[in-house]
Amino acid sequence: MKTIAVLVFDGVEEMDFAGPWEVLASAIEDAPDWRIVTVAERADPIRCEKGLRILPDLTYDTTGDVGIVVIPGGSGARREIGNPGTVAWLQRIAPGCDWVTSVCTGAFLLAGAGLARGRHVTTHHDFTDLLARDAEDSVIETRRMVRDGNVVSAGGVMSGIEMSLWLVERIWGAETRARVENYIAYGFPKPDALTEHDEPSHRPR
Repeated sequence: MKTIAVLVFDGVEEMDFAGPWEVLASAIEDAPDWRIVTVAERADPIRCEKGLRILPDLTYDTTGDVGIVVIPGGSGARREIGNPGTVAWLQRIAPGCDWVTSVCTGAFLLAGAGLARGRHVTTHHDFTDLLARDAEDSVIETRRMVRDGNVVSAGGVMSGIEMSLWLVERIWGAETRARVENYIAYGFPKPDALTEHDEPSHRPR
C-alpha cells in the first residue's frame, strides 16, 4: 500500500490541504494500492486557519512509509519550523518519498526542515521576499508552480489544486487527470463564463 500523507497542524490553511486532498483522493479511486491520509503530531483535533476543525487520520508515529507528502501553508506552517517533532518526521519520510510537495507558505516548512536545500522553490507571491531571506540555501522563484527534481512547490492557495492535477497526470496518466478534472468541474465552465439573470424566470405551468 502506497501512502499519500497530507500534513495538518494548528493554523493550517484549509484550501491548501483540502484542494490537493480532493484531487488526489479522486485520482486513486481506481487505484486500490494507494491510500490518502491526514497526518499530525497528535490525534487531537486540529483547528485550521479559518476555524475549521478536523481530526487527523494518523500521527507521526503511525504513518509508516510515505510515497507522496503534501506540506500545506497557513500561519501554522512557519510555527511548525520550531517543532522538532514535525521537522524530524519530515526529515525521516522525505528520503523515501517519490514526491515532496508544498503549497503556498508550506514552502517555509519545506525549507525549514532542510528539504529545499539547493532547490528551486516558490511560495505565495506576498511571501517570496520573506522566504528568500529565511531560506538562504534555496533558490526562490515567483511562479505558479516549480518542480526541482522530486520537490514540487505551488505558489498560492488555489495553485495547490493545479499542482495536484500535474502530479495526477505524471503518476497515473492524462486519462486519469481528465477524469478528475471532469469530476471536480475544474475549468468547466471557464471562470469568466458567468450567466446572470436579473429577473426571475416565469415559466408556464
